[in-house]
Amino acid sequence: MHVPALRADWLTQTFVHWAYPPARIQSLLPRGLTVDTYDGSAWVSLTPFVMAGVRPPGSPAALPSFAETNLRTYVRGPDGGQGLWFLSIEVACPVMLAARAVGVPYHVGRLELARRDGVVAYSGARRGGGPGYSLSVRPGEPIRPSRRDVWLTSRWRAFTRQLGALWETPVEHAPWPLREARLDALSETVTRVAGLPPPVTEPVVHFSDGVRNVRLGVSHPVRRRGRALDGAAPDG
Repeated sequence: MHVPALRADWLTQTFVHWAYPPARIQSLLPRGLTVDTYDGSAWVSLTPFVMAGVRPPGSPAALPSFAETNLRTYVRGPDGGQGLWFLSIEVACPVMLAARAVGVPYHVGRLELARRDGVVAYSGARRGGGPGYSLSVRPGEPIRPSRRDVWLTSRWRAFTRQLGALWETPVEHAPWPLREARLDALSETVTRVAGLPPPVTEPVVHFSDGVRNVRLGVSHPVRRRGRALDGAAPDG
């Protein structure tokens, strides 16, 4: 990434991961993306966190911190490289809706985060009576990430779809410092609204205090063999 479009800090992040049959996830993906699997399963992750210090490069001014929660799955692009596909994103900051221009599925809602007695509690509800979630997690000791832990938490680009084209946004940051975590409570309707059946497997849970100086690159149409996908006109 030569020049990032935005910088930010991603803090107080919990990852709740569920395994799904690959065919079920593939049915939710757009043309050009293939479900990625680990040990034969596709995975969907609910990831609440705090977005802090969002700013253009070199700017001393940043947006106030706000909560965000992603529902995401793991994919491979037309070139075979790994990435993320967001099934939905709940956000407390209306400014982020500008990213809908490249297909980022942001929805404004009321999101909250609280810490008490060693528990981190997140909750959110989409504006207009849409889906919501509530979860509480107890972070534990730092862990040395396994291959699966890294696979589930570390992806360096995200895909979106808009105007008949597949887009990608590159991301750079330090490796996640992961902690073990215990899920105390969870209720959610975001998976159902995204078109998924309720999770039936026990989740894999991680917690991270966060990463700073995240660099998000300029979103651009995905190209394959020198041509844009789906007949989209080349940019530039």
